[in-house]
Amino acid sequence: MKRRHPDWCARGHRCNLGEHRADPLAIDVPGLGRALLTRVRAADGREHAEVTLTVALAGAEPVARAQLLVLARDLDTVIARATRASVRPVRRAA
Repeated sequence: MKRRHPDWCARGHRCNLGEHRADPLAIDVPGLGRALLTRVRAADGREHAEVTLTVALAGAEPVARAQLLVLARDLDTVIARATRASVRPVRRAA
């Protein structure tokens, strides 16, 4: 059975192994970095956002390490906020 592409799917070479991928949305911050966001529907039907992030790091090693630590902490917050709506609350037995 041939599956249909969703309206947002970029089709062509971007679809692979049963998944569908949108054209990436690029967010550029000149001199600082870039984010690429891509909507993906996996072969099992589950959808997710694929995020590729490029961030300029300082030339001094201690500062670059501090930047990476802050980035890791902030990404944890971003993931938690972005997935909050998809997390179903646990029902407790009465």
